Amino acid sequence: MLDAADRRILNIIQSSFPLESRPYAAIGRTVGISEEEAFARVQKMKEKKTIRRVGANFNSAKLGFKSTLCAAKVPPDKLDAFVAEVNAHPGVTHNYLRSHEYNVWFTCIAPSWETLCAVIDGISEKTGIAVLNLPATQLYKVKVDFQLE
Repeated sequence: MLDAADRRILNIIQSSFPLESRPYAAIGRTVGISEEEAFARVQKMKEKKTIRRVGANFNSAKLGFKSTLCAAKVPPDKLDAFVAEVNAHPGVTHNYLRSHEYNVWFTCIAPSWETLCAVIDGISEKTGIAVLNLPATQLYKVKVDFQLE
């Protein structure tokens, strides 16, 4: 269960992570806790998988990267192993379970189209589950922040 300080930290780090030499000191000042406690709380939320990653978001297309949406039909008995394999790849930026025939959807980025396809093919080979590669024909960027207070 998240307390008020955890929720405030999450609100800050979603889109306003301090770009300074001691970001957790700045977060702590804003939340009213120490730098050490702010850092420890973030680490604990990462351990509990409340936070999957802390890192910058770049305009990958402007950096020459390629991205795609993927979908797979994953049987319930293989779901945990499939999701673990998908999430093991650093280029996977989102991973969703859906109530649909294609029940796992994820997005993936890589430095080239060839590398991207190799990652997707590797997931299929390792799991034995076919993955649909659905590259965008038009890009829509929607910013999502979850207000937790």
